[in-house]
Amino acid sequence: MTEYDIKDLSLAEGGRRRIDWAEREMPVLRQIKERFTKEKPFKGIRMSACLHVTTETANLMATLQAGGADVVITASNPLSTQDDVAAALVNQYEIPVFAIKGESNATYYKHLTAALDHKPHITMDDGADLVSVIHKDRRELLDGIIGSTEETTTGVIRLKAMSADGALEFPVIAVNDALTKHLFDNRYGTGQSTIDGIFRATNVLIAGKTFVVAGYGWCARGLAMRAAGMGANVIVTEIDPMKALEAVMDGYRVMPMIEAAPIGDFFVTLTGDINVIDKHHFEVMKDGAIVANSGHFNVEINIPSLAEMAVGDPTLVRPFVEQYDLPDGRRIHILGEGRLINLAAAEGHPASVMDMSFANQALSAEYMVKNAKTMEAKVYSVPEDIDNEIARLKLEAMGVGIDILTAEQIKYLNSWEEGT
Repeated sequence: MTEYDIKDLSLAEGGRRRIDWAEREMPVLRQIKERFTKEKPFKGIRMSACLHVTTETANLMATLQAGGADVVITASNPLSTQDDVAAALVNQYEIPVFAIKGESNATYYKHLTAALDHKPHITMDDGADLVSVIHKDRRELLDGIIGSTEETTTGVIRLKAMSADGALEFPVIAVNDALTKHLFDNRYGTGQSTIDGIFRATNVLIAGKTFVVAGYGWCARGLAMRAAGMGANVIVTEIDPMKALEAVMDGYRVMPMIEAAPIGDFFVTLTGDINVIDKHHFEVMKDGAIVANSGHFNVEINIPSLAEMAVGDPTLVRPFVEQYDLPDGRRIHILGEGRLINLAAAEGHPASVMDMSFANQALSAEYMVKNAKTMEAKVYSVPEDIDNEIARLKLEAMGVGIDILTAEQIKYLNSWEEGT
């Protein structure tokens, strides 16, 4: 194998050890890999993945490869790549990788192109970038594509918009919408890993501080819960009245961002939308405010507007902490260039929750191969039986048992004759 673009192949041994460590916490994916090794459901199938290149993702790639897939991977975020993992995938698994931590925007898109030069039958996305590039610039690939899987909320939103416009030309399974994905990965994974990223970048005490969480979807719920658990005074900002009401009932203060901006010490966006924190918010933030994103793209924070307000260029005061000095003497700190702080400054979600997310990826790809002839060009939910099987396997691996309905109970639940 000669086609790959990574930082340093000599990092491979350290990467392999960390991949093995993560695998211990991924029993569901391990069981799927054992079956795939025997059945080879992806024999003859080429796959291109655009995912965060982490130890957990490496175990997914190994699982797909064990199932017979010819796999290539590129990063879904310029700052999320773990260079030792990229090296291990190339050196130990002979999987082509196009990803370097800190790569430029131009290199990022060059790597997307390299992954698509693989002429995939199936793509795996975290943000719909591969699907988007195929539809815009690489339409010659459409005839050979069976479909795609999508890992994250932002990508599902983009894909559903494409489907509604009639622009989507092959089926996509919304892995993000599986219960075993968003209830656990988004809530517990994002909650813990975002706090981890903030700690590593700043080493600032959270207890007693005012912590502003933008949004109250599953990722934001998890972060709000963890920040409160660390002793922070949590404020939630929302545009959805139902989610805002839920946040109030969960015990948080809820207000518009413009009201939260002058009193927050920490700000984290988790919405998937643009300019959630904008110029008029920066204008009233207190000196020393720390601003981060844990949603998806770095557009949630309007960093260009902050740069225009600032005096001179930002100063890198710590790794992943850029200080913007304002004319009135206030300092505002942006973490990880506004990219996912849990991956930019930390290691992303714990392997235990990614076990379920990537089990969904693997089984959804298998489902797509088996049902390719009947699937239409639209966004599908993960089949309920796959979701339930992953939950069952996870409980089994944790040594947790649950009750089983008796025949009498099943009959009662399915009847209408018996009443009070």
